[in-house]
Amino acid sequence: MKYKLGTLFVVLLLSLTSKAQQLSKPIWESKNLPVPESVLYSVADNKLYVSLIDGAGNVKDGKGGVAILNTDGSISNENWVEGLDAPKGLARFKNTLFVADITAVVSIDIPSGKIINKLEIEKAVFLNDVTVDDKGVVYVSDTRTNKIHRIKNGQSELYLENVTGANGLKWINKNLYVLANTELLKVDKHKNRSVLAKGFEKPGDGLEQLKNGDFIVSCWAGLIYYVKANGEVKKLQDVQGQMNTADLGYNPKENMLYVPTFNHNNVIAYQLLVN
Repeated sequence: MKYKLGTLFVVLLLSLTSKAQQLSKPIWESKNLPVPESVLYSVADNKLYVSLIDGAGNVKDGKGGVAILNTDGSISNENWVEGLDAPKGLARFKNTLFVADITAVVSIDIPSGKIINKLEIEKAVFLNDVTVDDKGVVYVSDTRTNKIHRIKNGQSELYLENVTGANGLKWINKNLYVLANTELLKVDKHKNRSVLAKGFEKPGDGLEQLKNGDFIVSCWAGLIYYVKANGEVKKLQDVQGQMNTADLGYNPKENMLYVPTFNHNNVIAYQLLVN
């Protein structure tokens, strides 16, 4: 079969763009972790912090904790922090790790691994994700009440309400990005909201921004999406019915995604392939 030069160029371009974003096969799998919900990659110490619910996600049973993994999947400390209830989202500011834990935000001193504060959020029901701005102000979502709270100077306050299914949060360049049900919202400093992307098959969970400004979104039901900065959405993985894909972490240096599988009790690493 013969192609004209222009046609050949188009065929080659389509071939390349069809492979523009992919996930590799699993690089490693860290097993036997009791209900991992969130993974945070910490560039400061090149470690992975993993919240472990170890039970039901809405029960205050004291069985939860935080583990530390090495970036090769080996376990550094499975019992780094214990005595939490159902810890979910994680965020780091300097030497403090913040954890969303049902109705409270727990602060952990990273060098010692000791809990230094547990701030109960008024009328909270199901705190889910946390993020921190460049001044150390903490934002935490409450999925069941459709609210986002802010913690400033040790005090909590209602920041946003009527954010349907508020879950994944990420503070980026003075804007708060929010996974709200099946949409990705951008909230500016004046609390103005705009829809950056929409159309996820299930409610969003994990949110990470890539080096090029695009995003990775995970849905707990078993979906991972690549979201371009212009709002274009591409499905990278669909493992619904096989395992969950909860609040993932991202290592920009290695372009690695770390996916906690919740009821599947492991964390799986994939490399994000972008041509």
